[in-house]
Amino acid sequence: MGTRTEKSEAERIGRALQAHLREEFTAPAASITGFAEIAVEETARQGMHQYRADLSRIRDAGQNLQECLDQALAQKEIPQDIEGYRSQLRHDLRTPINAAKGYAEILIEDAANAGHTSVVSDLRKLLEAVEGMLERIDALVAFTVNSDPEAAKKALPAAARVMTAISDPEAGQRARRITGSILVVDDNEANRELFARRLTREGHTVVTARHGAAALTIAQNGGLDLILLDILMPDISGFSVLATLKADPRTREIPVIMISALDDVPSIVRCIEGGAADFVAKPFEPALMRTRLQSCLENKFLRDRERAMLEEIKAAKEKNESLLLNILPKPVVERIQTGEIMVADHIDEATIIFADLADFTPLSLTVAPVELVGLLNKIFSAFDNLTQRFGAEKIKTIGDCYMAAIGVPEPRRDSVELGAALALAMRDEVAEMRASGRCTMGIRIGMHCGPVVAGVIGLQKFAYDIWGTTVNMASRMESHGETGRIHVTETFARRVEGKFGLVPRGAVNVKDVGPVNTFFLER
Repeated sequence: MGTRTEKSEAERIGRALQAHLREEFTAPAASITGFAEIAVEETARQGMHQYRADLSRIRDAGQNLQECLDQALAQKEIPQDIEGYRSQLRHDLRTPINAAKGYAEILIEDAANAGHTSVVSDLRKLLEAVEGMLERIDALVAFTVNSDPEAAKKALPAAARVMTAISDPEAGQRARRITGSILVVDDNEANRELFARRLTREGHTVVTARHGAAALTIAQNGGLDLILLDILMPDISGFSVLATLKADPRTREIPVIMISALDDVPSIVRCIEGGAADFVAKPFEPALMRTRLQSCLENKFLRDRERAMLEEIKAAKEKNESLLLNILPKPVVERIQTGEIMVADHIDEATIIFADLADFTPLSLTVAPVELVGLLNKIFSAFDNLTQRFGAEKIKTIGDCYMAAIGVPEPRRDSVELGAALALAMRDEVAEMRASGRCTMGIRIGMHCGPVVAGVIGLQKFAYDIWGTTVNMASRMESHGETGRIHVTETFARRVEGKFGLVPRGAVNVKDVGPVNTFFLER
């Protein structure tokens, strides 16, 4: 039992050693080669060919160092003799790095004596990278089976983190597993079967396609959460299928993971630029593939939820705007939405209409409330349709009186003519209802034109309203009018003379105004 525990601990330390090599050594090794290549290019550009041979040796040493690291990282089975493995690795890494250091020191001395300061600067950077690598190699002594594991963790915190992370690679997956509908596209039947069985076992719904054309048809039918797409296929390449998917609004949002034995960087870049969510090289590691699938599905479901929420917000906004438009004119709503707090306007010319239902009060005493409200709703709904037809703005209803205006909130030159036509249409509507027996009431209409003040008032149940002498005079024309007729002021009559029929009524004593010449409007 103790032997098995020691073996397990040795394997963990070996894996941690590989993780440490990858994290701490790979980038510095690449920088040594990079600095050497820069120095080769720079000296060649300046004609300093005397340095080329030694710089090439340094570059070769850097490449040997990288090859040594690659072999260590690619090793699947970690030897049980960690101490011996560590010593051998340390020796193998030191050999090329010492060669690079020796050549660099010689070149720095030669370049300094020749006065080639630019070369010296690049070589010093290279030498710093070499010496940093030597310090990292010396730190490998902390890895040993016989040493205290806690001491090893303190010496190499990065490796300790890796050791903790790899102790239970399935923990995160057990805590959170997302499933979805996945399309697997691969011309190789064995690959399709392998994917399908593995994904089905993990709870996903799997559909397969052996070529690109079939994949596009399946995707366009909808219902997919993710697509695994092979690049090399006989009919349509994976790149072309990806481009078609991303160009089609029906399939654009489906995440696509490209799978291929082509693991070169240009292929990966081309896939990502084409809209792929990820790229996995064959043969793939199941745990890595599972993690990437989970990530793509999670991102897809989050985007779906975000789109649904945005649609809900849009619908709520449209509903709120529709409610506002039932209360306020559209131009006023737009001003409020842009942040305008106080909406108030002076309008030089507007036409005001008051239409009152005659004999409404006696009727209200004899008719049931439901019937009475239903009758008012029919009449005023008909008036609403007429105001829209003639470009008027319904201001409000006051009991059995309907108030409308033309030329507010935006002025119109033809407000008087439109107002006259609207009043005649309203009178005709009520007359038709009376003739058909749907209504027993008559209508009395009063009109005037002139300047008004308009704006929004109130904090709760706010309303758009208009004020001024013009409004008062239109109201007086209605109250002093006759049932079935349209009573207008002399000012209004002069504006429509020759376009509509006018019947002089003579002087009418208007409250707070005195005698006023008025007319009845006809066709």
